[in-house]
Amino acid sequence: MSMLKVDLDLVQKYNVAGPRYTSYPPATKFTEALKWPELAERILDNNRTERELSLYFHIPFCETLCWYCGCTTVITLNHNQGSTYINYLEKEVAQMSTLLNPRRKAVQLHWGGGSPTFLSPDEIRRLGEIIHRHFTFSDDLEAGVEIDPRRLTRDHIVALREIGFNRASLGVQDFDPGVQEAVHRIQPREMTEQVLGWVRELGFASINFDLIYGLPHQTVESFNRTLDSVLSLQPDRLAVFSYAHVPWVKPAQKILEHKVLPPPEVKLQLLKMVIERLTENNRYVYIGMDHFARPGDELAVAQSRKKLQRNFQGYSTRAGADIYSFGMSSISQIPEAYWQNEKDLVKYYAALDSGQVPLVRGYLVTEEDKLRRETIMRVMCDLSLDYAAMSQRLGINFASHFERELESLAPFETDGLVHRSPSGMEVTNMGRLFIRNIAMSFDNTLAPISERKHSRTI
Repeated sequence: MSMLKVDLDLVQKYNVAGPRYTSYPPATKFTEALKWPELAERILDNNRTERELSLYFHIPFCETLCWYCGCTTVITLNHNQGSTYINYLEKEVAQMSTLLNPRRKAVQLHWGGGSPTFLSPDEIRRLGEIIHRHFTFSDDLEAGVEIDPRRLTRDHIVALREIGFNRASLGVQDFDPGVQEAVHRIQPREMTEQVLGWVRELGFASINFDLIYGLPHQTVESFNRTLDSVLSLQPDRLAVFSYAHVPWVKPAQKILEHKVLPPPEVKLQLLKMVIERLTENNRYVYIGMDHFARPGDELAVAQSRKKLQRNFQGYSTRAGADIYSFGMSSISQIPEAYWQNEKDLVKYYAALDSGQVPLVRGYLVTEEDKLRRETIMRVMCDLSLDYAAMSQRLGINFASHFERELESLAPFETDGLVHRSPSGMEVTNMGRLFIRNIAMSFDNTLAPISERKHSRTI
């Protein structure tokens, strides 16, 4: 794909609130009405199979709060909390492992946060031992970990590699010192380079950088310089997120209202520059939404072969794996259900102390949900729909079942974002930027625009 040119008029037209479709229905539809006995029945049914597993562990701790952060975190300087938390993760893993089919193999492992590298190297090794004791891993395990370059030693990276991690995601956000100061995250380029060197030296197969546009004091010129630095460091993947200002959800973000946030027109120019620079000369493939990957990267290859998947960890190469997640606020996913753990650390601990599953809310998937979930998944991942193939896959007459939804794609076709034919639909290169909007055409759970509790689509 050659450089993608971004039409800012279309961006303004389609920039409305909408789901990210890490699940369908979206997590806003989860309910506390789902109780453990009903969910346990679905989990036991799921474990009559030998489907592959994807394991997620949420490590919520950070020493300081980045003021833009929208993650579920616990801010503390007390590193003793790490050891205590691992004790409770061990309880939860032991509790769930009694329900899991021992013949199931894990093909993915991911640690997110917060910051997993809040843990000491020995704590990392201890948690790794717990996980390996309870689960069997495939030979081609994809194991990714989120790394905060600001507070770790080379031994942290050594420990992560020893327990099997082969992919790393480094939080960068922006290299500009003024932006870093404004968001309360001081991280000189030299620090990131040092950690990147350790990660490469120790043989990690793939490295991702997280960037954010729309932060205080960012300009097109300043973020262009950040991209210069990023491109010189040559990460395999990039996730370039739009800053979502939701102070009613994350009160700390109110601090940024006293800073100089880029006006909407500058934020759109930042987006345009990012996409055009990263896709120029085929440097990176624009996977969709905020994800970019080098042409030979597994993510880009999986998309070209229509084997890409989307879940709570974003885009994934391992389609068909069920996600079992551990730790406060973590979300699990099997074909029949989603469920989320307690978001409050004290409540999470209390549930496990009383021998209960730390369930706070969830959702049981209906048959209609499954049809729409698979359709939205294929739009988001394959960037196309083959009506005959979808009919066979879903056991329905696809074009008839979704006749109204397919007709609603007409405005996208007029704007050059999709091509339609009697046999299918294909998203254009420009349409990749509007993939959430296109997917929303198949969502029958959407609230009116004024009532949606989602970030903007672009």
